[in-house]
Amino acid sequence: MQVFHGLEGLRALPPKTALSIGNFDGFHRGHQLIVRTCRELIGPAGKVALVTFEPHPLTVLRPELAPPRLTSLSMKESILARHGVDYLVVLPPRPEVLNLSAEAFWQILRDDVRPGFLVEGPEFNFGKNRSGNIDRLREWAAGSAITLKVIEPLQVVLSDLTIVHVSSSLIRFLLSWGRARDAAICLARAYLLEGKVVQGFGRGRKIGIPTANIDCPDQLIPSDGVYAARCALDGTIWPAALSIGTLPTFGEHQRQVEAHLIGFDGDLYRRTIALELIDWIRDQAKFASVDDLKSRMMRDLQYTVERTSLAGFRG
Repeated sequence: MQVFHGLEGLRALPPKTALSIGNFDGFHRGHQLIVRTCRELIGPAGKVALVTFEPHPLTVLRPELAPPRLTSLSMKESILARHGVDYLVVLPPRPEVLNLSAEAFWQILRDDVRPGFLVEGPEFNFGKNRSGNIDRLREWAAGSAITLKVIEPLQVVLSDLTIVHVSSSLIRFLLSWGRARDAAICLARAYLLEGKVVQGFGRGRKIGIPTANIDCPDQLIPSDGVYAARCALDGTIWPAALSIGTLPTFGEHQRQVEAHLIGFDGDLYRRTIALELIDWIRDQAKFASVDDLKSRMMRDLQYTVERTSLAGFRG
């Protein structure tokens, strides 16, 4: 996959691509449907291009409202390449991009980019102050050489049999309640949490269950709790018990992300690792003693091995 940057990168796209514009955070089932539709429209010999805003424009316009990201740019690039995207254009939230009116942005698409197809959802907005919408885009496309295809929101059935429209905001909501399995239904893969291993307190090692403290500054961290996870490392996939939250048994109040890779014996310090969240196990709890904590952790490890053996690692 070839990556372009900025408006000049957008203009550098070859003509007659199948193009879609959006944030594509998480690249969930709805995003995947857009890419499949692009491929069907353009054919096997044609090219599929996505345009994404990085970081989210709200990080500049209204930082307090900017949503936590599901995927970093590097993760997004890797996922998009695996799904057959040929070109990715990364637009930064700079004035030359944010101040473009909807009509000016359309003119760039029509006159400079000249895609053969444009594929979007019905809630698509573009241009300064989100002044452009799918109705205006449909009107403009009708008088051009660009064919607009509008994709209806994709529905899935969650584990509680609720029928929902897939969206990045829904996935953030599910993860904020620890619903890792439901997030995986929306993503068509388990949620991947990635970060660098940093120095911790070393308490896990003292009780015979060493943990890696993971710094994930640029990604949504699910709600506090213990999760069954997996980690691909040096060609081997390890079951991993993941703890998110404080250390109430030890009186610590700083939120941490800790993982014990079951069966792994080695030094992870300063390495970047990715954890695939398979299932939620339990809430964080304060135990009467370290022995009680260790006993519960051993049951967590057993459950982790059982749960992670049932699903394939996607990375």
